[in-house]
Amino acid sequence: MPGRFISLEGGEGAGKSTQARALAAALGHRGIEAVVTREPGGSEGAEAIRALVLQGRVDRWGPRAETLMFAAARADHVATLIRPALAAGCWVICDRFLDSTRAYQGAAEGVDDAAILALHDFGSQGLLPDRTFVLDVPVEQGTARAIGRDGAGTDRFAARGAGFHQAVARGFRTIADREPERVRLIDASGDAAAVTTRLLAELSDWLA
Repeated sequence: MPGRFISLEGGEGAGKSTQARALAAALGHRGIEAVVTREPGGSEGAEAIRALVLQGRVDRWGPRAETLMFAAARADHVATLIRPALAAGCWVICDRFLDSTRAYQGAAEGVDDAAILALHDFGSQGLLPDRTFVLDVPVEQGTARAIGRDGAGTDRFAARGAGFHQAVARGFRTIADREPERVRLIDASGDAAAVTTRLLAELSDWLA
């Protein structure tokens, strides 16, 4: 049987990487093999694009160029890792996917959502996660977490101002409001173990 595809979304410092690992471990205890991956990245070609799009000055790339690069990275990632893993029956847990482009380049930078989805239809044949969790934390708290984690080594997006990150947060909430069958908004402001418990509760229909 094909596996399940889960994406974890949210702003800077929301805990996506931590929860991806914790969720994979929890599924492993239930006998479910889970592959943890990330965007941009997850494949050789996508990791090369990651280095281009995340590094350098904040204004190194405009929003349209960013959108195109993320779409290209995602197409390679989907073709070389995600679809084969799902076909093999594995669950795939992805730290960011399409909705990050919709929130960052779309809601925060003004790229039309229909254009982002059209690129995704072409590059990744429209693949969507079976379930998406938006880890929701106050922007100030997420920023403090990111600074504590990365120090001065923040990427081009983390380095942007509070107004940008507020717009990103609104973008994620809008997606969750519009697509409740796929997207679940998760309070991620508390203890990491408590957040993992909330995620597993939202997967109870698959784990029963």
